[in-house]
Amino acid sequence: MQVATMAMADRNGEPLSLASSCSKLPHSHSTPIGVDGGVGGGAGTGSRTPPTTPKKGGKMLAIRVQMLDDSVTMFQVQAKALGRVLFDQVCKQLHLLEADYFGLEYQDTAGTRYWLDLEKPLHRQVGLSLVDPLLRFCVKFYTPDPSQLEEEFTRYLFCLQIKRDLAQGHTQCNDNTAALMASYIVQAECGDYVAEDYPDATYLSTYKFVPHQDRELERRIMENHKKHSGQSPAEADLNLLETARRCELYGMKMHPAKDHEGVPLNLSVAHMGIVVFQNFTKINTFSWAKIRKISFKRKRFLIKLHPEGYAEGFYKDTVEFFFEGRNECKNFWKKCVENHGFFRCSTVKRVPRQRTRVLSRGSSFRYSGKTQKQIVEFVRENYVKRTTFQRSQSFRHSSSVHSSVATNVGGSISAHPLLPLGDSSIVSLSCGSMSLAGVGAGSPSPTVRRLAQTNPAKTTVTSLIHSDTPSIHASYTQVDGVGVEDKEVEHEITPQPLKSNISVEADENKLIKENNNVVVEIVSSTPIHKANGTALSNHSMNSEVFASPDLSPLKTNNHDIPKGNGKILGEITEGEVKKKRNTTDRAYFIAKEILMTERTYRKDLEVINLWFRDEVYKEDSHYSLDALLNLVDPLHDAHCTILRDVELRLAAWENKSGHQQRIGDILLKAMDFLPLYEKYIDQHLDVLEQLDIDFRTNSKFEQLYRDFETQKICYLPLTVFVLKPLHRLLHYKNLLNRLIQHYSNDHIDLEDCVQARDKVSDLTLQMSDSLRQSENFVQLCELQRDMIGFDSLVLPNRLFLRQGCLNKFSTRKGYLQRMFFLFSDMLLYTNRVGHVFSVHGQLPLHTLTIEERVDTPTANAFIIYGGNRVLTLAASSQEEKDKWLEDLTLAIDHSKTRGREERVNYLSLKSCSSSDEVMDKCGQDDGTNNKVSPQRSNTTVHVCWHRNTSISIEDQLLAVENQLSGYLLRKFKNSNGWQKLWVVFTNFCLFFYKTFQDDSPLASLPLLGYLVSTPSEKDAIHKDFVFKLQFKNHVYFFRAESEYTFSRWMEVIGSATQHSGRCRLFSRKDSTLENNSNH
Repeated sequence: MQVATMAMADRNGEPLSLASSCSKLPHSHSTPIGVDGGVGGGAGTGSRTPPTTPKKGGKMLAIRVQMLDDSVTMFQVQAKALGRVLFDQVCKQLHLLEADYFGLEYQDTAGTRYWLDLEKPLHRQVGLSLVDPLLRFCVKFYTPDPSQLEEEFTRYLFCLQIKRDLAQGHTQCNDNTAALMASYIVQAECGDYVAEDYPDATYLSTYKFVPHQDRELERRIMENHKKHSGQSPAEADLNLLETARRCELYGMKMHPAKDHEGVPLNLSVAHMGIVVFQNFTKINTFSWAKIRKISFKRKRFLIKLHPEGYAEGFYKDTVEFFFEGRNECKNFWKKCVENHGFFRCSTVKRVPRQRTRVLSRGSSFRYSGKTQKQIVEFVRENYVKRTTFQRSQSFRHSSSVHSSVATNVGGSISAHPLLPLGDSSIVSLSCGSMSLAGVGAGSPSPTVRRLAQTNPAKTTVTSLIHSDTPSIHASYTQVDGVGVEDKEVEHEITPQPLKSNISVEADENKLIKENNNVVVEIVSSTPIHKANGTALSNHSMNSEVFASPDLSPLKTNNHDIPKGNGKILGEITEGEVKKKRNTTDRAYFIAKEILMTERTYRKDLEVINLWFRDEVYKEDSHYSLDALLNLVDPLHDAHCTILRDVELRLAAWENKSGHQQRIGDILLKAMDFLPLYEKYIDQHLDVLEQLDIDFRTNSKFEQLYRDFETQKICYLPLTVFVLKPLHRLLHYKNLLNRLIQHYSNDHIDLEDCVQARDKVSDLTLQMSDSLRQSENFVQLCELQRDMIGFDSLVLPNRLFLRQGCLNKFSTRKGYLQRMFFLFSDMLLYTNRVGHVFSVHGQLPLHTLTIEERVDTPTANAFIIYGGNRVLTLAASSQEEKDKWLEDLTLAIDHSKTRGREERVNYLSLKSCSSSDEVMDKCGQDDGTNNKVSPQRSNTTVHVCWHRNTSISIEDQLLAVENQLSGYLLRKFKNSNGWQKLWVVFTNFCLFFYKTFQDDSPLASLPLLGYLVSTPSEKDAIHKDFVFKLQFKNHVYFFRAESEYTFSRWMEVIGSATQHSGRCRLFSRKDSTLENNSNH
């Protein structure tokens, strides 16, 4: 359409000045070192001569390039010149530093769009007409995190691309989201809303934002525009990009194809992998981590998946699609190769193109540009201070300044987008999602889901049929291996996920300023970083971190904590939430809990099955991963199927379909997968032991293991994910019991639930000893990795009993905080040095006696005698003292009755005594310790240290059964607004996400030491189903959607908190009596 418009202008006699039109385009003056061609003066200071190549013979082409602001520039290039010559000239014309995000696109006579091949001569480009050729300068690689774009000018060009995609219908979304994105475009180009200048929405009518634009949409744009007052063009750009990236179709360019049954589909390629659409509805995603090779043979496009771990004959390892012709097929294959190289590889090998041979074995095409990681490094090394650049003027002039302020690379601006809200009667808590009160599986995704334009509150079944790695066996056929004689062109996918190159420094004594956004306490000594590696600030264990909900405290991306303009993402003011469903059916909410926890469970399986597999398979040796994958992979695929069934059932349940208001039949069907669990229970401990052996004996694997645990996706220690299948069986049993207790004797769902419960109960009974043994082994392994000065912690008969803080009395220094570890054969005490615990002393239990005296120097104190040592210890409370005395007494008695059959490996302390004045010199950090990850800082041992509390193995086993996932509303600290978050509770910690489909948490809140209760009158919380969390002066309010979910959150959180507002949950004496009575 744009080409036709320009041609029409020529026929009408209106001169099209290429040079003058080029001057409209803003230019970056951030010229890299060694690049010639800097232009003096700002944009718009006159016409410039288009660059040309030296004439050395050969045909010259006059090539028109349409820029992102729709201006056109003419370039003179030889027909035999490589495509890179033209692309470099365009980038030099723009003085573009982050050039590899962009490309030159052209269209053949059939309408197929190709990227200019930079390593191929222009006259040999497929489909490129040499008669009046026209190419378009476009964004080629849509980054999933726009804040990684270093230059403001690059972000501005991305915004122009988003504006074009929105206007042409490529980025489809609901009207509320479209109006919000359009309002940011207006703010960036037009400035603040001024009532005198814009009395109504007609000022927007002269510009087309979306294909279906009408007066109502323009009114919504104007209402959003009013809220952006004070935002600079750069801030509006970043907010636009942050909003756009959540759209499901962000960066998706459709390529028509068909499956083996002839069903029309659309394929697209993006940063995460290859996506399959039916029309514009996503039905499948093939993650790069799951793909082994991509290839094409004539019209057939083949995706070869990793076959390891699949049950033989059950899942297909090759998926095929059919394109209209060979050119279309190869075109999409090339785009896949380039996207994989750009996003997934740290570097790409420069392989020279093979010359034409008589017998060609296929295409030698490979991605030849910089990877995303290389771009970041290149820009940081080659930027210079930016001068201002002029933005294009699409609207009438206002009093606002249109030129952009000069900033350095990595400059501090923050995304702070609003929520795409409609009328106050219909509130969407996340982009395109239902409100919290609207129950069901139509939960918000990390991208904006397309909703029915007539009713944004309605959820359809199709919105639920989405899985990042769903089962593919139902839709695609097995494709036999293709021999060399078929000339199949392949591209092997080498798993190389992009790693952060941000250095992590420890400094625990700084706080981050308060802002009314996400208020979450981070238990971590890892600072938040700017993109250039400069630490913003760090925080102590008890400090609060206030960060934008769009810029995660755990992300290493970038910006200072924002000062907000307008509303905050996710904020819901009083009176805005309108319930769309008032069901009180307890069975429905139990079924919904099954759905929510199933989503989290599948994500946990993917940490091993996709992400850790991806890391280990880079190496030639797979270590012990093959055995682990053979167990996990079939479970992962099975639960993709289970999750899909549960999602569909919940959607039907919400539509009040009577015969579908049941869940037992699906769970009974899921019991068919119990043989997979039986195999897992039998073999998982062997896998854990082999992983530990590899970790201790292979330094290369140890480093790989530690590096993986520093990634955000691994939000728990890796060994905990290995135990998740065992935990899930307990969850099924407990939830089925809840359903059975709720149903009447004649309920249609009762029989299926009872049968499913009986089957899973038999298996959980068999695995009870195995679970305790595995939890003990994992605890010993994790403590060994957090400890220095004691190398033989993991022994076959050693049992972990309790860990926690006690104050140890020193004659010179008084009471000093020390971390104690009680095992079945010994008591260790340590001090925290850096990120690890240095062993100060070891006491065999059979030598110990305990005495309580009234003349101790402080309250809650007791004395331990061991050989020639006397330790005076004090607990933080009477309850903590009771716990330690009970466990110590039982352990000592058991050790003495057992005798000395098992000798203890004593730690050699040589010249060190039990005195801390001398002990502080022992076991000091030698500077060789690996950095600790934020995830390991959330483990119980570190939380116990910072919260001055303790935890036992019985508490750990209780926590296994108390895990929960779902949406909660969190109240803002200084306003009446509430923010919707996806919350996962596991391992005594709350993990916060924007949506259930996010791969990694935004932040976390360990709950050991917190009080959980309902709000008091002075809290002035006039809402139902609200619970309060408090630790010292840190207070948080969370709101559930129903009475059932409220009671469940209170129950599971109460199991993890040290106290409750109503009772002492972890009184060891009470718990012992309860355990004895249960047995």
